[in-house]
Amino acid sequence: MAIEGPLKELGLHDVFQLLDLSRKTGVLRITSDLRNNEGTVFFDRGAIVFATARAKAQRIGERLVHAGKITPAELEHARAVQQREGGKRRLGRIFVEDGALTPRELEREVEHQVEEVVFDLLSWREGFFSFSEGSLDAAPADALVRVPTEKVLMEGARRIDEWSRIEAQVPHLGVIPVLAPLEAAGAGAAPMLDLRPAEWSVLAEVDAVRDLRQIAAALHLPEFDVSRTVFGLVATGVVVLRDPTARHSDAGTAVDAKALLAAAEVRLASGDPAAAREAAEAALALRPEEPRGHLALGRAHLAEGLYGEAVEECRRAIRLAPDLADAYRWCGFALAASGRFHEARESWERWQQMVNGAAGAEQRREVADALAAAASLERLLGGDRA
Repeated sequence: MAIEGPLKELGLHDVFQLLDLSRKTGVLRITSDLRNNEGTVFFDRGAIVFATARAKAQRIGERLVHAGKITPAELEHARAVQQREGGKRRLGRIFVEDGALTPRELEREVEHQVEEVVFDLLSWREGFFSFSEGSLDAAPADALVRVPTEKVLMEGARRIDEWSRIEAQVPHLGVIPVLAPLEAAGAGAAPMLDLRPAEWSVLAEVDAVRDLRQIAAALHLPEFDVSRTVFGLVATGVVVLRDPTARHSDAGTAVDAKALLAAAEVRLASGDPAAAREAAEAALALRPEEPRGHLALGRAHLAEGLYGEAVEECRRAIRLAPDLADAYRWCGFALAASGRFHEARESWERWQQMVNGAAGAEQRREVADALAAAASLERLLGGDRA
């Protein structure tokens, strides 16, 4: 029996139901030029036993590490064994035979992988499908599971219903979540966040650069789960969404730029200058004359060891906003890192004059110590280094 046709004439839900009711054994292949993707689902007497998609490569090791089932060291050991054996055993089999996993734990993880691939395929509304009845020789024999097709279809239908609600706030997976500006929550102190662990894990990946699809890949989580979590974060005002495909109004651009700058500050504080640089550059792409954007970019360059670029961006911030005191402080650090101690001292002294004791004690002490160190180095070296 061979079944084939375009998805716009016969949806995958109906195809799966037909194969289930007729208890078919064979391989269903689905292709989509629009998505540049293709999927394969193996059926054994109507039940789904394996599924894979080119854009959702199976990464059983990373998924198991993220789920806390194995340690990174156990994953590296299994990979080394697999490479030494020339790929004769799959990673899952190595984990079980080494005692890192029970057979049932591995089976559940493979089931989850298979289900997530199928759920994604069921959302396709365009493309072409073909079913070839016959043996399952092309399926990995040591990775087969048995998932009732009816169970998958019911869960798929539930997700489609929930997606219709989520799409009111999350139109597609290409939107980029960014931290909401503080003023969006109203005046007063920021409220304490009461989030579940799953929500914190997603929020920690929000950097105003990656979209939902990329965040899901980084967390090894289903895109549906990440979208549902972000929907909740948007509803509570913790994040806002930026749609790269939409045309921004001036007001929308201003909000997006502020959110990107907030994300850059978070990344600088957490010690991730590369992500901070990307967020700052994204903010400047929206508002090129934003002085705090240039300051954030300068700080990111400084943390990455790009001292000349750091000085340039800090000075650009000063030219755009001569009263931006913090730009003088960071410019001093960038100049000192470049060996330009005299200029660094001038920049720090200018900062001291501007804040006139209004800055925090830690910042004042930090600059005072830096001034003393720069003066000592300048005397020792006989002037600034070229």
